[in-house]
Amino acid sequence: RQASTLVEAYLSIHRIRMGRRLAFRVNIPASLQDERVPPMMLLTLVENAIKHGLAPLPRGGFIHVSARSTNGRLCIEVADSGRGFLSTSGAGTGLANLRARLAAQYGRTGSLTLAINAPRGVIARLTLPAPSVSESLPA
Repeated sequence: RQASTLVEAYLSIHRIRMGRRLAFRVNIPASLQDERVPPMMLLTLVENAIKHGLAPLPRGGFIHVSARSTNGRLCIEVADSGRGFLSTSGAGTGLANLRARLAAQYGRTGSLTLAINAPRGVIARLTLPAPSVSESLPA
């Protein structure tokens, strides 16, 4: 419950700041609520969605955080309805650091991918190994 509670609190704070410009939904099944996610990985993705996707738009937008378990892997998605991919979005330091952390902790079994969210925005997909695998890996 820790990761989803933290994400909801973070988004609620930004909703106060952005007002009606920010809408969100966190959809994490009860069976996945207690899964361990490395600290700040999920919040980094949510922060990027706000900072680079929604905040620059006068109308703001929507963020949907979801999780599912597929084939023994935990898949967490942060989808936004923001600006999408722009060359002026920044240097990508946060995502590069996140990918380096994934590689250090999980090797090739963890990944971060970015995709276009139709009709507008970005989907950041964090894929982690099953808990039985990740518990045996160093923290």
